Amino acid sequence: MLALPRSVCRRSVLAPALRAHSTHATATGPLASTAYVDPARSQDPSVLTTPESIPPDAREELESALRVDQAGELAANWIYKGQHNVLGRDPATGPLIQDMWDQEKKHLTVMNKMQIQHRVRPTLLWEFARLGGYGLGAVTALMGREAAMACTEAVETVIGEHYDDQLKAFEQLPPDHPSVPLLKEVIKEFRDDELEHLDIAVENDSQKAPAHALLSTVVGAGCKVAIELCKRF
Repeated sequence: MLALPRSVCRRSVLAPALRAHSTHATATGPLASTAYVDPARSQDPSVLTTPESIPPDAREELESALRVDQAGELAANWIYKGQHNVLGRDPATGPLIQDMWDQEKKHLTVMNKMQIQHRVRPTLLWEFARLGGYGLGAVTALMGREAAMACTEAVETVIGEHYDDQLKAFEQLPPDHPSVPLLKEVIKEFRDDELEHLDIAVENDSQKAPAHALLSTVVGAGCKVAIELCKRF
């Protein structure tokens, strides 16, 4: 029997399961993140307030989650910037990278506002996330378009899993606080965006990259280490 690469097995299980409640598939109105960029909602309690009377462990979970998310979106921006600087002129790959980068720019804008809203200390590893992200994006792009797509596949697989874990952890937050339903919907939206990027990468030959399994393992492990570090620092 032919053994599939780990990333193929992981994707085949992960993506459909996480999309079971996809915001993109069911939304009939504006996306949840629009609340943070719509001037008409700038004074809405859902984008201004944070749960106050919650247990310390719930507060710690919220703060560490948003600190990691902000750092992750920063790193993602710089990954795509590095890839675009190398492959941006490629008529097939350049536009794909630009489209994914544009989504990550919006993600970071929203996460920056959520970090302030919920009074979360940014990670002390901000510069590491920026420089590390750019280096990862540029180096994999220099290895070729397939390697760049393999990088995206590995990163977005980890991030998709991470966002789904957060949604489970956020069940302990008070559902009647105006910020909590919006928080969950934004995380769902961003998770689905990341899984869409994963699909784009696979559809554009990520698994044809040289040493694909090794590259995916190294990049994925690096992402998991970065997540744990940003939780703490």
